[in-house]
Amino acid sequence: MMVAPACATKKFVRTEVGSVNSKVDTLSTSVETTQERTRQNETRIGVVDTKAEAAGRSAAEAARTAGEAGTAAGAAVNATKEVDGRLTGRVNEVETSARRLIYEVTLSEDEGDFTFGDATLPGEAKARLDQMVTQLKADPKGVFIEVEGHTDNVGEAAYNQQLGLERADTVKRYLYAQHQVPLHKINVISYGEDKPVAPNTTRTGRAQNRRVVVRILS
Repeated sequence: MMVAPACATKKFVRTEVGSVNSKVDTLSTSVETTQERTRQNETRIGVVDTKAEAAGRSAAEAARTAGEAGTAAGAAVNATKEVDGRLTGRVNEVETSARRLIYEVTLSEDEGDFTFGDATLPGEAKARLDQMVTQLKADPKGVFIEVEGHTDNVGEAAYNQQLGLERADTVKRYLYAQHQVPLHKINVISYGEDKPVAPNTTRTGRAQNRRVVVRILS
């Protein structure tokens, strides 16, 4: 009567132990599966990181190349403008050389006209231009007007080149606005400091060099 319960207890224990072992095996398998997935994910992450780094390097290289291309393009544009300006000036010089000079007016600081560093057209200069146009009204259609801007040698050459052009352009605008001289009949050019008529070593000489020369050609 006492043997049966002992056998039942052993059988129950074996059943429980088997169940536990089965669960342990299942958990072990799950852990191994999870570890494998983790390893695969880490591998994928490493691949992604490598691709991201490569993409970053490619983007930086592309940006550098684009910057160099932009700089080269800007230099090419500036070079083209410079060449175009030289060609235009050369064409104008050729056209001018084929014409006959019939009248010339020089507007310089020593005669009360353009002052140092300024492109404003003074009243004295306007009066002289008015007198010039009055003399041309007898036959205004057959003439061509060339306006040259000049400076002294004080300051940068590029600045003087621009200042000479502004002075010449001021005369052109006045002739058009005040006397309705057709713009296509007026050509402006700047020689900057390149064609002095007096030494730049004296105040008087520099004043003479700050000038605009208006030539009437036929």
